[in-house]
Amino acid sequence: MEKSKRIFYFDALRALAIVCVMLTHIYSLTYYNLRGQYAIMSSGWIVTQIIGNPFRLGVVLFLMLSGALLLGREEDIRTFLKKRIPRIAIPFIFWNAVLLTVFITSSYFFNLNYIQSFDFQSIVNYIYTSLLGKNTGFGPNWYFWMILGTYLILPIFNKWIKHSSLREVEYFLVIWLITALFDFTIMKEFPIMLTYFSGPIGFIVLGYYLRYTERPIFKNKMFILLLTLVPACILLINSYVLSSPTHMEYPHRYSLWISLEVAGVFLLFKNAKFNISENRIVKRIITAIAQYSYGIYLFHYSILLLIIRNLQNYNQPIYICILFTSTLVSSVLIMSILNRIPYLNQVIGAK
Repeated sequence: MEKSKRIFYFDALRALAIVCVMLTHIYSLTYYNLRGQYAIMSSGWIVTQIIGNPFRLGVVLFLMLSGALLLGREEDIRTFLKKRIPRIAIPFIFWNAVLLTVFITSSYFFNLNYIQSFDFQSIVNYIYTSLLGKNTGFGPNWYFWMILGTYLILPIFNKWIKHSSLREVEYFLVIWLITALFDFTIMKEFPIMLTYFSGPIGFIVLGYYLRYTERPIFKNKMFILLLTLVPACILLINSYVLSSPTHMEYPHRYSLWISLEVAGVFLLFKNAKFNISENRIVKRIITAIAQYSYGIYLFHYSILLLIIRNLQNYNQPIYICILFTSTLVSSVLIMSILNRIPYLNQVIGAK
């Protein structure tokens, strides 16, 4: 079967998305080191809050890419679900089977206490709660259930998209941004119930819209830079104002400022003139990270936990750099090796 032609700015965005996810997870596992130890605006605080605020856009970038790539296609519901659901479900099952085996056996033989009891009921309960993302090492599993629910409704939105003008899509996005402001930014209940416009589906529609819109303002370099940098700065200012030595403030992933920032990032990459034909190594690295991104997402958190368990805690900025580099390199290497194995390369989450 002939492979579809890859769009490089999509690959670059997908690579950026998994990098942002890694940085966010590093933030969630290391920010406690700063509580009560670093003054606000110290180097450690600044680095930690930069990766915990403006870089908190990995998941929503993945959602936007799904919309940009999947909406507007000529597919009925059965065809869509038959093609898409296995692509996310099979790698989810594979990597959870691997991780569950590792965590259960390491607890049994090495007393690592990931599971406290080994009777049948306890093991079944551990497997169930791990699949739901409620146990150590399995937190990222929430994304699978979210994207699965989104995929189930996507064929319905696809029918609407195919019979709607971009102006009608803009109508939807304006109301969605209102929900982002009230529900996920100022955390106040909006008097009108706008549940149907809220949450992940808005990023799906936004990705489709930004891919196909030809509005001149979305090609204006100054506008794109402002759309990217102003929300990022607001997030940092908000963190500075609301944080304390014992509390690190960070935004909801569906907040208005994240929504605007990720729109700016998408447009920045869409309009960028990628001239890397002379540097094929860079292109191969970016493409590889993009191809392996879903598989990396499913298991990198456990790699990160393993590295933290065995790594001395250095100065916070250095510590974060070591964690990020070692997690990214080891994750890409694991995927690269497994991708060379026949049959196994069909289930690991490589695209």
